[in-house]
Order: sequence, then structure tokens, then C-alpha cells
Amino acid sequence: PSPLHLRSRVRALAGTASDEAPVPRKRVLSGAQPTGTIHLGNYLGAIRQWVALQEDYDNFFCVVDLHAITMPHSPKELTEATYRTAALYLACGIDPDKSRVFVQSHVGAHAELTWLLNCMTPINWLEKMIQYKEKALKQGESVAVGIFDYPVLMAADIILYQTSLVPVGEDQRQHLELTRDIARRFHDMYCKKRRRVFREPEALILKEGARIMSLTDGTSKMSKSAESEMSRINLLDPPDLVARKIKKCKTDAVRGLSYGDPERPEATNLINIYQAVTGKGQAEILEEVNGMSWGEFKPLLADAVVAHLEPIQARYKEIASDPEYLRQVLSDGAAAADEVARKTLADAYDAMGFAPRGATPVLTLPEEPKPKKQTPQKQPQA
Repeated sequence: PSPLHLRSRVRALAGTASDEAPVPRKRVLSGAQPTGTIHLGNYLGAIRQWVALQEDYDNFFCVVDLHAITMPHSPKELTEATYRTAALYLACGIDPDKSRVFVQSHVGAHAELTWLLNCMTPINWLEKMIQYKEKALKQGESVAVGIFDYPVLMAADIILYQTSLVPVGEDQRQHLELTRDIARRFHDMYCKKRRRVFREPEALILKEGARIMSLTDGTSKMSKSAESEMSRINLLDPPDLVARKIKKCKTDAVRGLSYGDPERPEATNLINIYQAVTGKGQAEILEEVNGMSWGEFKPLLADAVVAHLEPIQARYKEIASDPEYLRQVLSDGAAAADEVARKTLADAYDAMGFAPRGATPVLTLPEEPKPKKQTPQKQPQA
């Protein structure tokens, strides 16, 4: 066995040492699309907080590849990006002994439940979704059905696992509310005289994380889809590229750095990044950088980002050199996820009246028509 396998096995055995019954923990589900490469904003805003959740919750973290195909994509790149995203989950600190890590399409129940929910979700609910409106405005009649319907897939993702809590940002709250509405409608239609099938999820409000903005525009979020690679720092960027991106990032002509000035969004963004990767307090940082020029601060920031990414990149290389380990993690994660999802899906099929596979058919025979009573005819009188 490889060192990675042995390390995982040792941790698993250590977890069974106590005879005390584990206390049931609330379940959390989250995931990221395998489009592009995970960048610093994805990591600091979400994945680093997922890592912290592992100690308190029962976690399912998936690579949502079915969501990735709502836009035109390269099949070869989708395959590679799926494995790269999963490996980065692990490199960032997601522990497969504490969390289930899997690929969405490896659990067929996601697509099956989506169809069931499609058939009872009113179309006007989806027409109200803000992200659909924005993309339909840009793409016109060429917008794909998947863009319109993916909130239903997202609802299926969540309720399949009897999820209690979903980490959401402000831009995802509408999707979570739709998920709750779909679950309620399903129960109203099919569960009036039976146990409910789904748990209605709640939003998990995470502590305020670093809001990382684009390196080329301090008013826009750092994004995978931005055209310029110089707008983001990818987790796998080598040190010289990180330094070059920071050196060329947008700043202003004002001498000295300041924080929170609406007229200087780039200054606020770079200080946010420095604070997030160093763990220093804001007051300490402002004292440290007081009077610095951009030429003095940018190398300091670059060194801090490189140092923060170094262990993540080292761990990623270790995982990439042992593909069997990653295969086993994803296989185990999919098996654990499938066990939960199949139970929920079976309950949904049953509630909607589908005939279960392998069950003894129950048929009602048509009633035989009852013979008509013969009315005695009156005899004619003589």
C-alpha cells in the first residue's frame, strides 16, 4: 500500500478506539463545478471553511460535473478538471476519513430525482430565478434548457442526502429557498397521509470570510470565467506566476495603503488577501503597511501568497503521483453517497406511485357484471 493509503488507514483505526456511541451530527452538503481551476477566491471564501466544518458536521462534498455541462465545454477538459478539482479538495484539507468526497455524476440518483422534481415544479418558479434572467438576457434564444433547469438539479443534489445545512453566499440564497419550496410542494402533493420524504434544508451562515475580488477590477469578484488569467490567482499557479500577477495587478496612484475606502477598492482587496493568507489582524496589518508604496507592498503580498499555497501545492503533487489513492477516495465516497441517495430516491418513487422493481404486482380484476333481475311479465287478462 502507498503512504497515502496507510495514512488514511491509520486515521480510520484511530477513530474506532472509543467505545462511546457517536452523537448524530447535522449533515452538510456542498460542492464546486469542475470548470477552470480553483482559485484563491474559491479557496478562501468556501473550501477553507469546508475544512473547518469537518469537526462539527457530517459532510458530503461533491464535484458537481452535471452542473458544468450547462455551458459549452470540452469533454477532455471536463474529465481532467473533475479529477483536478477532487484532488484540490483533498490538498486543501478535506479529509476522506471525515467527509465523503465524490463526483456528482457517479451517483445516478441526482439525475433521476431531478426528473421527478421537474414534473411537479411550476415553470414560473424557474422563470423568476435571477441567474437565469441574466444569462438569458446575454444569450437570447440560444440559452440552453440546462441553464433554465439547473436550480432543480441543485434542489435534487441537496434533498437527496437529507441535508440539514447548506453553506450559502448571498448569491445562492434564492436557490436554497427554491429547494425548500420544491420539497414542500412535493410533500403537499404526495405525502398528505404518509411520512415526508425530504428534509427541508436550512442555510448555514458561515463566519464572514475574505471576499476576494479580481486583480484587474477591485469591484468584481475573482472568477473562473473571467477572460483574463491575470485577474485571478489559481491554487496551482507556480510562485513566479503568482508574483507576476500581483506585480501587474491593478492599483491606484495614491501614495500609501488604506482599507475600506470606497474610492480605493483595489487597496482594500489586496489588504484582504494579505490578511487572509497571513492570519494577521487588520490593525496589525495597517500598522505594518503604513507608508508603504505599491512597489514595496506587492512583493510582500506575493511572498505571503506563495508561502500559503506551498503546502497545498505540495499535497496536490503527492496526490497526483498516486492516482490509485484518488480513485479509491472517489469510489468510496460515491458508494457512501449512493447508499443514502438511493434510499431517498426509492421513497420519492414510492410516494409518487411508481411500481417498485421486483415487487409482486397487485392487480384489481374488473367486477363481473351482475345479471339483471327478470321482471315477471303480467299475464293478459282473459
